[in-house]
Amino acid sequence: MANRDGARKLGLTLLVAYGLAAGLAGCASSKRPERQAGMMVATLPPPNFDGPELAEPVAPPPVAFVPKPVVPTPNYSFTPGIPRDWAPMAKPVAWQWIVIHHSATTTGGAVAFDKMHRAKGWDELGYHFVIGNGTDTRDGQVEVGSRWPRQKWGAHAKTPDNKYNDYGIGICLVGNFDIDRPTAAQVASLSKLVAFLEKTYRITDTNIVGHGQTKATDCPGKFMNVAQIKSMARQALAEAGESTGPLAVTAGGDMLQDAHAGQ
Repeated sequence: MANRDGARKLGLTLLVAYGLAAGLAGCASSKRPERQAGMMVATLPPPNFDGPELAEPVAPPPVAFVPKPVVPTPNYSFTPGIPRDWAPMAKPVAWQWIVIHHSATTTGGAVAFDKMHRAKGWDELGYHFVIGNGTDTRDGQVEVGSRWPRQKWGAHAKTPDNKYNDYGIGICLVGNFDIDRPTAAQVASLSKLVAFLEKTYRITDTNIVGHGQTKATDCPGKFMNVAQIKSMARQALAEAGESTGPLAVTAGGDMLQDAHAGQ
């Protein structure tokens, strides 16, 4: 009996001890999440009601405005001194330059140079006009290249921006003007042609240049005097009473006549 009562008391004592331990454990576990949540809240940054910080927008680079070239309306005056094929029937281009070349050959003409240019892979003769020296064509004869009637861009003065090809009229004189001078007939024909183009397309004196002024080249040779050509062209225009508008000459074409006026 005594042993049974002792065992019961021992069981009750263990049960109470287990209950206390479980209760303490339950309290400890129920408080731990709250303590952890408190720690997490304490580590969060303070609220920001101003919204996210955004980087300042970078403005795009300014776009340079390039005005479109103005296309003049030619008003050709046909006289015995101005051949009809100098005035193309196609819609005019906004020509801004006249570029003078020499062929750097002793002979030649538009047909020969066309073959040479096609052999290089070009589509056709690169110049708009060729002025002969008496070999393949008559001395001072102005040949109209295949590009001019169609008002097609040139292939005679390539530069990075290509402005002298796109808006430049190419004139080539047959001859090597590092060795010889252009003939008097060539100079006369060139100055007349330049006067016509300068007036008709409103090209300024400063935009009448030798090929060497567009890139590093000896063309049109040391014996080609571009300043002289410009002076002769302006003199011819002044004598004809022309300062603005298309080139016009007297009824007989006296102001712009030379020995090859009908060519």
